[in-house]
Amino acid sequence: MKRINNFSGGLCSFWSAWRDVQEFGAENVVLLFADTLAESPDLHQFMRDASQLLGVPITRVSNEITPWELFREHKMIGNNKYPICSIYLKRELLNAWMTSNFEMDRNQENFLLEKASLSLGFDWNEPHRIEAMRKEHPTWEIRAPMQEEPIWDKCKMEREAENLGLRVSSAYKLGLPHDNCGGQCVRAGISHWVHLLNVRPDAFAEWEQDEWDTAAYIHSEGGEPLSMLKDRRGGETKNLYLRDLRARVESGEKFDRFDWGGCGCGGAASISNVDSTTPVAN
Repeated sequence: MKRINNFSGGLCSFWSAWRDVQEFGAENVVLLFADTLAESPDLHQFMRDASQLLGVPITRVSNEITPWELFREHKMIGNNKYPICSIYLKRELLNAWMTSNFEMDRNQENFLLEKASLSLGFDWNEPHRIEAMRKEHPTWEIRAPMQEEPIWDKCKMEREAENLGLRVSSAYKLGLPHDNCGGQCVRAGISHWVHLLNVRPDAFAEWEQDEWDTAAYIHSEGGEPLSMLKDRRGGETKNLYLRDLRARVESGEKFDRFDWGGCGCGGAASISNVDSTTPVAN
């Protein structure tokens, strides 16, 4: 049986794969990576180094379009409620590759395909994510090795990775919770985006422009543009574009620090460290 690891390029997915390699052997592990074409150079370098260390090649799948190209195609900007990039650029591709190449249903006897199980890079505080995957695929064997003993937090994962000689993404050093899509994410909360503006202003500016241009295109096509974030001040929910968030930050407005949101791209397909002085999110 093969152990397929959803390999995002993050610390937890690396250590999940590491534990599978130690238990089942490199020859029985698959590193499956869905490329959104929006990943950072740090992430790609980490994946190359990790693949060499694990002795397992990267199996890449991609729709060969960026999230913003997808949003224009669907005339809709993804957000936490409608993360269409997560579905079309990751989850559906990963599921299609797995079911085309392996027998994922533990109850079936398919002599044409080798059986496989799925390993996910979820840590100890993400039990809800593996529960959602098991609910969506009740006949699959699904595990999260980093939710098993010994339990490690992200700091431990980072230290141990560096002890192996891996160059950990600068996103972690900058206090970002992940490096998916270059540390940007349609499911991120206001805290995340304010922090990104402070530590990676170029990355913020890139998505700020992409969001504004895409909203203008959707409007020109007769659609109703959404935004990634929402302004809920005064009890009314309105679009909050990144360029407006920037203006509010630059005006000196302070934000709640606890609306980080979260990237759930490796999970079901249904529709960290921050300096106390950093003005982050609501």
